[in-house]
Amino acid sequence: MLRFITSHIFLICFRTVEPLEYYRRFLKENCRPDGRELGEFRTTTVNIGSVSTADGSALVKLGNTAVICGIKAEFAAPPPDAPDKGYVVHSCRVFLSVPNVDLPPLCSSRFRSGPPGEEAQVASQFIADVIENSQIILKEDLCISPGKLAWVLYCDLICLDYDGNILDACTFALLAALKNVQLPEVTINEETALAEVNLKKKRYLNIRTHPVATSFAVFDDTLLIVDPTGEEEHLATGTLTVVMDEEGKLCCLHKPGGSGLTGAKLQDCLSRAVTRHKEVKKLMDEVIKSMKAK
Repeated sequence: MLRFITSHIFLICFRTVEPLEYYRRFLKENCRPDGRELGEFRTTTVNIGSVSTADGSALVKLGNTAVICGIKAEFAAPPPDAPDKGYVVHSCRVFLSVPNVDLPPLCSSRFRSGPPGEEAQVASQFIADVIENSQIILKEDLCISPGKLAWVLYCDLICLDYDGNILDACTFALLAALKNVQLPEVTINEETALAEVNLKKKRYLNIRTHPVATSFAVFDDTLLIVDPTGEEEHLATGTLTVVMDEEGKLCCLHKPGGSGLTGAKLQDCLSRAVTRHKEVKKLMDEVIKSMKAK
């Protein structure tokens, strides 16, 4: 018993003092400290409609990483240069397709209070690029009456617990929340020019595509692992996130510097992203089906 405790203490000290070497010893055996294989994802769960005060919401857990997305729909006049389009906006300032990703101190000690840090800004822009490039929802579908009235979708993503791979979790949470949004029927009264809302008739958003993100970490410039934890991201020599839709179309490729990848390695990432898309889409469809059955 004493020998076991001593050995356990030694491993903890070794991991603290030489974290990279600690990881290398596992990677040589094609496994990771948490027991996963190099190409294995953490357990993924999704709870749709988890915020009753939002028009659409979803809570996604990817291992210990947890992200919640809430969407609120409001009225606004269409933009002057695009009278037949609606908005997807960030906070109280109107931008087209720029959601808000919040990484508060409550999710990890690495984040501080105050204005959004670099990682939060990068995540917000990444999600904006996914919305724009994938055409997940067309802004024309948010127009109620050309030149008069359109829907505004406020998309807020908040990280509740951070343990790496925030981009995958945010993308999944946004997609699931958008699938949950129901908008009431709205007509413009020709006599009063006012909007009339029929809450008894609601429709789901027309989701055009289903983008899914798959992230990788590169160790020692050559070794690829999927779904990295926060510690693995810190020790990695590079990261890569691939976003694919159901047709196998590349929607977005995010690589913030670090180690380069050969053509063969990149192709391997794309192939794994296609497989991951099928897994995530299946999970989401099963959850939505079970909700409708109730």
